[in-house]
Amino acid sequence: MIVLLGVLVVVIGFATKRNPLLVVGVAGIATGLLGGLSPGKVLAAFGDGFAGSRAVTIFAITLPVIGLLERYGLQEQARRLIARFAGLTTGRFLALYLGLRQIGAAVGLTNVFGHAQTVRPLAVPMAEGAAERKFGQLPDRTREKVRSFSASADNVGLFFGEDVFLAVGSILLITGFVNTTYGTHLEPLQLALWAIPTAVCAFVVHGWRLLRLDRQLERELLTAHVHNTAAVEAAQ
Repeated sequence: MIVLLGVLVVVIGFATKRNPLLVVGVAGIATGLLGGLSPGKVLAAFGDGFAGSRAVTIFAITLPVIGLLERYGLQEQARRLIARFAGLTTGRFLALYLGLRQIGAAVGLTNVFGHAQTVRPLAVPMAEGAAERKFGQLPDRTREKVRSFSASADNVGLFFGEDVFLAVGSILLITGFVNTTYGTHLEPLQLALWAIPTAVCAFVVHGWRLLRLDRQLERELLTAHVHNTAAVEAAQ
C-alpha cells in the first residue's frame, strides 16, 4: 500500500498548482523507489516510457514551424481568405470545421487537424475574421468566446470521430479487455459501427450550438454598442 503514496504526491501537487510535468515526474520517481526499484531501474522505466510514446513529442517540431509561418503572416492570410466568402459566418465556418475534423478522425487522420497545427494558426483567425467582417472590431471578451468555440469544434470532432476508426487505441483496448475478461469474441468493427450514431448525434448537437453562435455574437455586440452609445451621449 505504501506505493500508493505516489498518488498522494500527484493530488498534493495539483492541489497546490505546481508544474504538472514536475509533479508527475516526482510522483513516478517516488512510486518506483517505494516499490523497491533501484534508481537505475526507475530511470530505465522513464526511458522505456519515453521511447514507447515518443510520438507525443511531435509538438517540438510542430510548434517552431507554426511559429515561423505565423511570423510571415499566416494568420493575416487566413483572415483575408475568409473575407472572400461573404456567406460564411463564424458559426457556419466552425460547423464546417467540426465536420471536417470528425470525418478526418473517423478515417484515422487524427493528427491532420489539431489545436497547435490548425486551430490557433488557421481556424481561430478565420473565425475571428468572419466575425470582424460582419461586426467590426471585436471586444476582448467576444474574441475569447470565438476562440473557445473554435477549440470546442476541434475537441468534439476528434473525440466522437476517432471511435469510428477501427484501429484507434480506445477501440482496441475495449475489445481486448472484453474478450479477455468475458471470453467473448467482440470485433473492432462492431464497436466502430455503434460509434457512428453517437458521432452523428454529437455533430448535430454541437453543430447546432456553433450555428447559434452567430445570434449570440449579434446580440452581445448589439447590446455593447447600445451601451457605448448611451455612455457617449451621457458624457456629452
